[in-house]
Amino acid sequence: MGSWFAREIVATGKLRLFCFFVFFIVTFVFIRISVRLIRAQVKWWPGNVAPGGTHIHHVVFGLVFMCVGGISGLSVEDNTSISAGLLAALFGIGTSLVLDEFALVLHLDDVYWKEQGRLSVDAVFVAIALCGLALLGVSPLELSDALTPDVEGDLPSTGMIALFVGSNLLFSLVALGKGKIWTGLLGIYLTPLALIGAIRLARPGSPWARRRYRPGSRRLRRAEWRERRIREPVERWKVSLQNFVAGRPSIKQ
Repeated sequence: MGSWFAREIVATGKLRLFCFFVFFIVTFVFIRISVRLIRAQVKWWPGNVAPGGTHIHHVVFGLVFMCVGGISGLSVEDNTSISAGLLAALFGIGTSLVLDEFALVLHLDDVYWKEQGRLSVDAVFVAIALCGLALLGVSPLELSDALTPDVEGDLPSTGMIALFVGSNLLFSLVALGKGKIWTGLLGIYLTPLALIGAIRLARPGSPWARRRYRPGSRRLRRAEWRERRIREPVERWKVSLQNFVAGRPSIKQ
């Protein structure tokens, strides 16, 4: 195990990313257990931090950890040092605490246990997915492929690099405009996925559908049919997973 870690993580310069990833997940699991115990009013759990009656949300602690870990981490030059790993872990802790209350920051309201609060869990899942892809060596916008020398050892031209990056970004933006958030974001790392999302029908209600699909048109009917037959079952599965991991919203709109 030690040799694998040294070979695959340390030697490849991924120590910071690995520490960030691990502590991001651990912090998210811990904070979700904590808030669920607080909501259940378990007597032996410390509860909210509220000096002077002011409830301090954990996003505040997250911002502090991000600033300390991020700024201090910039001063560490050795990517393989213990200091680099610890500061990356601190940055991961802070990022997890901030994203866990992403919906609160977006709405400027305490929507943690409301339906809008599910957006925070979505943000955490997206961050875990993107960080996991980076750990696996998948480069955003296909930069790893674009910057790979050819058989003669020459790097591709600037035009080829621009074509790689521009195409990937365009496909991802189209997928996002069609209402496919996961496909568009993951497509930044996986060009074929972005291309599929850009080609396939848009989701009903998306900016693309509102501008390009006429009411009653064949494309809009097909999009609505796919939403009912495919998207809605997947969405119910996702909501069940969110409820299991993060807790069920208890405050009605």
